[in-house]
Amino acid sequence: IDFRTLSILFCLMTVMAGLQKLGVFRNIAKTLLRHTQNTIQLAEVLVLLCFIFSMIITNDVSLITFVPFTFIVLRLTGEEAVKKLAVPVIVLQTIAANLGSMLTPIGNPQNLYLYGKTQMSAGTFILLMLPYSLVSLLLLMICVVIVAKRSGIEVRGTEVLLTEDEKLEQKKYLLPAYLLLFVLCLLTVAHMIPYPVTLGTVALAVLLLDRGTLIKVDYSLLLTFVGFFIFIGNNFYNGMPAFCDFLQKIIGGREVMTAVIASQVISNVPAALLLSGFTENITALIIGTNLGGLGTLIASMASLISYKQVARQIPGEKKKYFGWFTIANIVFLMILVLENCLL
Repeated sequence: IDFRTLSILFCLMTVMAGLQKLGVFRNIAKTLLRHTQNTIQLAEVLVLLCFIFSMIITNDVSLITFVPFTFIVLRLTGEEAVKKLAVPVIVLQTIAANLGSMLTPIGNPQNLYLYGKTQMSAGTFILLMLPYSLVSLLLLMICVVIVAKRSGIEVRGTEVLLTEDEKLEQKKYLLPAYLLLFVLCLLTVAHMIPYPVTLGTVALAVLLLDRGTLIKVDYSLLLTFVGFFIFIGNNFYNGMPAFCDFLQKIIGGREVMTAVIASQVISNVPAALLLSGFTENITALIIGTNLGGLGTLIASMASLISYKQVARQIPGEKKKYFGWFTIANIVFLMILVLENCLL
């Protein structure tokens, strides 16, 4: 069991849960929206929030934070905006979160795990994924302009009567405390601080200062990692040699496409954990599992967060959302796979 990955993942999820609880990300979003002058700028901000923040706070937290916020913003502008913009904008937000998160080692769980296995520097990791992130950003901005113009409505963020900024809890020390813990996590990811030190510090600090945050950690994800670590351990190799030989023959020299295809069925985090035991080319696996987050609704489990919000907020639009989501994801996936072939 890779205790380093599990420890850092727990620490990052705890810190992000604390910052989200304080309303930090939503307040930043509100500040940016007040400066938008038209529908295109409004849509750009909503999509870019997911793209940029997912690099730091993970794709899951990004969608949990900004998709419900998008519904609030669009409803304040009128039902026409909800009808014409909600589905395409949230589809683009979901794609943006999954693609933005691929740029950094802490953007999503499989990156953190695979980054730890390669022992590469954070800078090398970012340079590896940068070409894909730049193309993704360009595609997203083109799509945003098309969606905003096709909606035929004019909305200014300055006209949206957003609620007052969420006040940070009376415990003023919580924000600087969480920011310091986040820096500690980053230093641990960069191999500058031993992970047991960070794990102990984060657990003790949150337990003493804000213990309610510990309930918000996604322990099911941690248990999924533990399960897969055991599954691909020595007992698995010894007990299923035929399956292991089959996987090794398939993946050899085809790591990117194997990871993309596997992600469509079991999602990219389990795909990364499973396939990493059958290849030494972890760099290709990083690219494959990140691109594999596009495609089906379960290719990245973060995508289900958006779908659940759509089903809750506008249940009559579920089929429309699924159609938009599938088509957009396939187009983005095909372009990025083609880019990989060219590179």
